Amino acid sequence: LLALTAFICIETIMECSPCEGLYFFEFVSCSALVVTGALLLLFSLNLHTRIPQINWNLTDLVNTGLSTFFFSIASVVLAALNHKTGAEIAAVVFGFLAMAVYAVNTFVAVTKWQLSSRQQSSRQSSDYIRARTESREVVHRPEIQRLDA
Repeated sequence: LLALTAFICIETIMECSPCEGLYFFEFVSCSALVVTGALLLLFSLNLHTRIPQINWNLTDLVNTGLSTFFFSIASVVLAALNHKTGAEIAAVVFGFLAMAVYAVNTFVAVTKWQLSSRQQSSRQSSDYIRARTESREVVHRPEIQRLDA
């Protein structure tokens, strides 16, 4: 919602003299909004379970990390290059708020990713131990006779 609000604020600006900062902020807010919205739709409709080949925890981590990074750069650039109009100031404020929320979400995604990678590695090691144990068990089969007997 904050990325959407920042995008709406930046779109209401009619005139700019050096427009590079404004265009970069517009690109970052729109990109973050589209990618995060697509991931939110995938997760809320539980469609991510149909594609198990993708590490969704890592995908969420990369999205939130990149959004945090680019929102911080875009907000600082727009704050430095703005013309102190109401829409630009509002866009900068919402840009920093979006950056803070993405940063918190990045922290949550890191802990979730670490937890899932630990569970996956412990599951793989327990499968290996079980396979070694089962391969050592001798099954007595009477149809196979010893040759030296």
